Amino acid sequence: MDTKTLNQILEIAFAKRVSDIHFEVDNPPFFRAHGQLLRSKLAKLKPADTEFIAAKIMEKNSRNLPDDFTEFDASYALDNGGRFRVSIFKQRGHIGIVMRVIPPDIGKFEELKLPAVLGEIVKAPNGLILVTGPTGNGKSTTLAAMINHINEKFAYNIITIEDPIEFLFTSAKSCIVQREVKIDTADFSSALKASLRMDPDVIMVGELRDVETIDSCIKASETGHLVFSTLHTQNTATTINRIIGHFPPESQEIMRHRLADILVATVSLRLVEDQKGENLIPVVEVMRTTTTIQACIRDGNLDEIEGHIEKGAAQYQMQSMDQHLIQLCNNNVITMKEAKRVSNSMDLERKLTFT
Repeated sequence: MDTKTLNQILEIAFAKRVSDIHFEVDNPPFFRAHGQLLRSKLAKLKPADTEFIAAKIMEKNSRNLPDDFTEFDASYALDNGGRFRVSIFKQRGHIGIVMRVIPPDIGKFEELKLPAVLGEIVKAPNGLILVTGPTGNGKSTTLAAMINHINEKFAYNIITIEDPIEFLFTSAKSCIVQREVKIDTADFSSALKASLRMDPDVIMVGELRDVETIDSCIKASETGHLVFSTLHTQNTATTINRIIGHFPPESQEIMRHRLADILVATVSLRLVEDQKGENLIPVVEVMRTTTTIQACIRDGNLDEIEGHIEKGAAQYQMQSMDQHLIQLCNNNVITMKEAKRVSNSMDLERKLTFT
């Protein structure tokens, strides 16, 4: 492996709209395209190959890979502007690398087939907005679209804290400061505390990973800032459970009250295949916190939230995951088989029959 070969592989992946590239010893590179993992016809990688790739990535970040590392996150950029989010890890004593392709442009809601109501949600003057879903299902892309919408429409000071930085923003009406953990700041919690002294209007935190970061985000929301972040959760109920579960039992009731007061919305995503199996499109649950949903959060009645989302669809432009799946089925965008694969509901077909 040399620099020219590595960049050729990455340039091809970027041009072919591959979402991920896997480099592991004793296997050829694998590519994920349209959700499917594909084995390339390239030669099997040797330990020296993955060690070279890791060293090249760290060189681009002006850093050395620690001798005692077990996993490490970084970014990588090609000279033509192509960018990748990188996970470097150990497996069976060897180095492995997965590189996630970051699209070159930040799409608008319509281009990304995201609900237009996201443009209304980001108008909130303060509070917490969470984008959730499994890994590789569009959280970062959606979050970037929401931040860029603010950037183009409002004169705000926006601070982003990421590990690593993914999408690069160009300040438009807003002023955007992007900070990378381990390069520009020690950790999320320290960067959040510092951001409150940087005259922020909007703070974007790449991920809620620990109790300190969660508590800092809630405090920032409580003090009049609009805060965005992500979680690896399936829907509103699991998102709230995950957040509350980070705190000790004696603190959970007060945390439910705090969260009910500042949660603006949750946007939960899954990517599904279209009818032809050629493209991936987002299925989106949109929850906007109403007084009824606030009461559910405070009282811990999270199993009632989906019903309130569905009842508030017309008035508040909310939608449950099942409502969006049914809409896509009725419009012949996806198959029933694909809808049932994604839905957690046992009666999706019954719901579809009565629409």
